[in-house]
Amino acid sequence: MGYRRGMHGPAPGPSPLALEPTQAQLADAVRQLRRGTALVVGDAMLDRYVYGQVLRISPEAPVPVLSVERELALPGGAGNVVRCLTALGSAVAFVSVVGDDQAGSDLTGLIGGQPGVEPWLLVQGGRATTTKTRFVAAGQQILRADQEQVAPIHPRLADRLIRIASDAAAATAVMVLSDYRKGVLTGDTPARLIAAAHAGGRKVVVDPKGGDHARFAGADLIIPDREELAEATGLPVGTAAEVAAAARTLRAVHGFGAVLVVRGEEGLTLVQGGAVPGIDEVRQLRCDAAELIDPAGAGDAVVAVAAAGMAAGLALPLIARLAALAAGVAMGKTGIAVVREDELLEMLTPGLLAARKLSGRGQAVERAERWRRRGLRIGFLAGEAGHFASVAGQGLLEQARGWCDRLVVGVAGPLDSPEAAALAELPLVDLVTALGGGSAVDTIRALRPDVLVQPQHNAAESIPGGDMLSEWGGELRIAGVGEPVL
Repeated sequence: MGYRRGMHGPAPGPSPLALEPTQAQLADAVRQLRRGTALVVGDAMLDRYVYGQVLRISPEAPVPVLSVERELALPGGAGNVVRCLTALGSAVAFVSVVGDDQAGSDLTGLIGGQPGVEPWLLVQGGRATTTKTRFVAAGQQILRADQEQVAPIHPRLADRLIRIASDAAAATAVMVLSDYRKGVLTGDTPARLIAAAHAGGRKVVVDPKGGDHARFAGADLIIPDREELAEATGLPVGTAAEVAAAARTLRAVHGFGAVLVVRGEEGLTLVQGGAVPGIDEVRQLRCDAAELIDPAGAGDAVVAVAAAGMAAGLALPLIARLAALAAGVAMGKTGIAVVREDELLEMLTPGLLAARKLSGRGQAVERAERWRRRGLRIGFLAGEAGHFASVAGQGLLEQARGWCDRLVVGVAGPLDSPEAAALAELPLVDLVTALGGGSAVDTIRALRPDVLVQPQHNAAESIPGGDMLSEWGGELRIAGVGEPVL
């Protein structure tokens, strides 16, 4: 790769964008991610996958026998963040530590063979390279075997790693600290790396593991998941509002520039400093995953987009929107997969999102059942598709979505109308289905929603479908009324 210092200097400052960018703006931002150059420092691992079939149970013990068909090895841990960055088109320098074993040699070859990567993999004698071996049959993991050594790397090796990373930081636009608690980012190493990056005018993105976030004090952006946020703050994180409150606390305690919380299929929460000193801005972003298949790897995709976006000089709210889009793509794949530029652009193709959300009653019932099996609350709201384009209609959708995890909207008109397509494009709406020749009551009975939303306050018995909710324990919510009516 070569650093090409003239090209990899500090990125220009972000230009302000509207709070909700258009699809054209998002597509342009996706293409800018390839301009970014990043330094990744953290724990490298080797991910091995052993695929096969289980056709019998062992006569030696009640365990399945895997008939091996093929094997695959990939960089994991911080190495997967590197893979995600190169998939977006970014040039990457990678500084890490491996052991003097076969796994370390294999990992060095895998990382060195990636285009656009400048590897600096230091070797510590006698240390075991972290290796995770997953045994897979019929698309499901049946066993994972880990080999690792989590003790801190040798102090002299840590000093050498910091010197190399400091030089590499001068030739890249952003530093990523990818911590998997395998011994690289321990002690004062994170603080020294952050100081070196800031001394050169570079920003720092942190992907932490566990709750010890004090090590990364002063970083420009930290990206914990919900569990890590709870561990770090000791605060509840059950709702989006609680996540935002905990993120504000985390930011204030450790002086982070911003906090971006990964909440799985529920989306992302961004907390950053606002225009008024002392008052943070909070943005809740949805992932818009067509269907959750595997949440593994979504966090790395978010970190990579955030780093590439900051390196390209994009505004943080826009970066968070792209990160949410990437998380949705990643969760729609099997295994720890990367997200590529063309996949993000495909998601932004006009009409694609609407096509995924428009479905007949039978398909809507099936998707609602799949959501319900994952413990998600289903909400239902009926009306004319065109009505939801108004300010009042948008407010109704926003309130309805706040009462459930997935919102299904039933429309009286045809699904192939422009109004129905526009409704399906809205991030607040998860599914649009046609009421057809029947009434909303027929759809309500088929869907069995956990929350039935009505736009005005009438007597419960006069609201279509309201008298059925007790059959399955559903509740009735009226727009403008905080507590459930039933």
